[in-house]
Amino acid sequence: MPTQLYTHSVCIDHDPGEFHPESPNRLKAVLSALESESFHLLQRMEAPEAERSQLERVHLSAYVEEVFSAVPQPGPQSRHRHLDPDTVLSPASGDAALRAAGGVCAAVDAVLGGTARNAFCAVRPPGHHAERDRAMGFCFFNNVAIGSEQARQVHGIRKVAIVDFDVHHGNGSQSYAEGDRDLFYASSHQWPAYPGTGPESETGQYRNIVNVCLPPGSGSDSFRKAYEQRIFPALRAFAPELLMISAGFDAHVRDPLCQLNVETEDFAWITRELLGIAQEVSSGRVVSVLEGGYDLAALAACARVHVKTLMDY
Repeated sequence: MPTQLYTHSVCIDHDPGEFHPESPNRLKAVLSALESESFHLLQRMEAPEAERSQLERVHLSAYVEEVFSAVPQPGPQSRHRHLDPDTVLSPASGDAALRAAGGVCAAVDAVLGGTARNAFCAVRPPGHHAERDRAMGFCFFNNVAIGSEQARQVHGIRKVAIVDFDVHHGNGSQSYAEGDRDLFYASSHQWPAYPGTGPESETGQYRNIVNVCLPPGSGSDSFRKAYEQRIFPALRAFAPELLMISAGFDAHVRDPLCQLNVETEDFAWITRELLGIAQEVSSGRVVSVLEGGYDLAALAACARVHVKTLMDY
């Protein structure tokens, strides 16, 4: 079975404005990195639009309507609309958000349906900061949570794990998972940093949350130890039927938003390790979803090794 890539051109059209870190060039860099000959066996799929009902498994219906009602019409007078100081709608943002969530749901369908070994969703806007009723941190809808509910409500999967190696804590994903004994969320993140959530003392109602806080300048050794000593054992013990990855590459040493000093090879390493655990406990079923990463060269390099590892495992 192939590794599948889900994306859509409208995800590039989502444009939060000049100088915004969550630039359309991010996705262009990722897709360009996956065009070389070594990716000729990567099966490329068009991300479909999500149904509103799929979004509403995770988000309040009134909030979903609020987001789509706020999308500006094309034209010079209403180019952008802010949902918070960092989270900006452009005329294409509603369509992009539907394709991002829909691509993740389609990837889940393919992996659980046996037509893909695993999948990478190269989509934007990202999602892990989005709360049930609140946009924040460049995110409108929580793509990994929506994909997790697709697995549970359509495919009868009971236990889903989300592992988030974005440099920022995925507050929306933790909020989604922490009160459900059949969900697991683990995050390594810089502390202190935006959004100021995710202390290690928060372990969830069923001890199903693992936060590892890393100080600025931590580097590769601390990053790897966080997983080897804390996250991997907890993930194995939880034994999910599906592993969702929030694949943010902004812990990289070149990234301008934080200072964890992780190297490109560390992202190949963590991908291999997560695939190995998934092979042990969830029949290798993995869906990875793009989150952050704001240095274009580093983002491209990390996406390249991440997807190549998904393909080669």
